[in-house]
Amino acid sequence: MNGMNADGREEIHVLETERVIGCAFRVLNTVGHGFYEKVYENALVVEFRHQEIHFLQQPRFPVHHRDITVGEFIPDLIVFGKIVVDTKTIPRITDHEIGQMLNYLRVSGLQVGLILNFKYSKLEFRRVTLSPKSTS
Repeated sequence: MNGMNADGREEIHVLETERVIGCAFRVLNTVGHGFYEKVYENALVVEFRHQEIHFLQQPRFPVHHRDITVGEFIPDLIVFGKIVVDTKTIPRITDHEIGQMLNYLRVSGLQVGLILNFKYSKLEFRRVTLSPKSTS
């Protein structure tokens, strides 16, 4: 489902990202804050199964340079087949993490990413979008 943001641009996968964020709140409220990132990735997997949300854990995407595969990108989670989810336990989400997510979106061919930071008792999250024309 799509919606509009404050400047009138269309936002994509709004309901799906809201469901993922809701799951992240449930995980944080149950597990607590400050553990290693893998704890939250695995807890989200449990919550997604409970909520019957389709996901892939650590799928692989090739990274190319000059049409040669030079490595691979392995995201924490792909949810609904549409959203890259990156779990973090860092002091705060910065432009660095947002830039990384934009690269992840380009490599995966997806348009929406969520950075979820479980470092503190209050969940920090950022929704990152890549316009279709930016993917090439």
